Amino acid sequence: MNEFSIAVIGCGNWGMNHVRTAYKIFGKRLKYCSDSYPESGIKIKEISEEIIFTVDLNDVLNDKSVKAVIVATPAETHFEITEKLLLAGKNVLVEKPITLNSDEAKILNRTALDKKLILMVGHLLLFHPAILKIKEYIDNGKLGNLQYIYSNRLNLGTVRNEENILWSFAPHDISVIQFFTGDVPSEVSASGAVFLQKNIQDTTLTVLKFRKNIHAHVYVSWLHPFKEQRLVVIGDKAMMMFEDTLKENKLKFYPKGFDMVNGMPVKRDMGFENIEFDPVSPLEQEQRHFVSCIEDKKTPRADGNNAIEVLETLERAQKELTK
Repeated sequence: MNEFSIAVIGCGNWGMNHVRTAYKIFGKRLKYCSDSYPESGIKIKEISEEIIFTVDLNDVLNDKSVKAVIVATPAETHFEITEKLLLAGKNVLVEKPITLNSDEAKILNRTALDKKLILMVGHLLLFHPAILKIKEYIDNGKLGNLQYIYSNRLNLGTVRNEENILWSFAPHDISVIQFFTGDVPSEVSASGAVFLQKNIQDTTLTVLKFRKNIHAHVYVSWLHPFKEQRLVVIGDKAMMMFEDTLKENKLKFYPKGFDMVNGMPVKRDMGFENIEFDPVSPLEQEQRHFVSCIEDKKTPRADGNNAIEVLETLERAQKELTK
């Protein structure tokens, strides 16, 4: 495939991370940045005078040289913008959640498949080297059979008024847990609490049950005194912990567990080992993966089906919250 141009739609805080990363990796191939706020053009020109800034999405839609578009607009706009891009023949990486309901996500996925285009969702942690290292340990049997996974994603703010904490924080963790298990949950339960704004949960606890007796929970809150991002994976041979808020030694391997001796569980406690991983940027890896999937015509790690599966789990949890 001839070298194609790239565009970023949405120049808010996270959108600008995409812009800076794309320009760092792809340079002049980043042809357009688009946002509904004209003043965003000032931030774009600070990165490069060569990037074309536009408030008109049609400029991107009508440019045949643009084959890859990153969508980082508010979630409620994802469906409309992504559908237009796919119908115009563009490959799309859209931020999570791909849409606000699975029916719309299925429409986008079907459109991408029909037009033989890449549709990818921004499940960023699937490109984090620590997450990939844990997946490697799971796949090579070092943890044994998975038993339990839990994730805490806690902070003070940023509070949203268009979505609750489940939809804001939990997609990251649900995508990782389903990546580790290679499955979708057979049972989903959730509870939450509303304190700051009517009908918007500030904290939720989601419990997932999978086949093969694998259990997981996801605890998220933006009403918490300190930042915590902790993921623990427990197998019948060993355990791992990833704590992203630490400055160093973020990933640990624990050869701990219980052995059955004469029919009784006996504790096996052997300390822990710090596990090194490549200090690469997950966002860079995600963007490189997106472009390579287009060039090599391969299925993305976080493809449309992956996006739908995570969204359906979120919907099942949301249904529990509104009972």
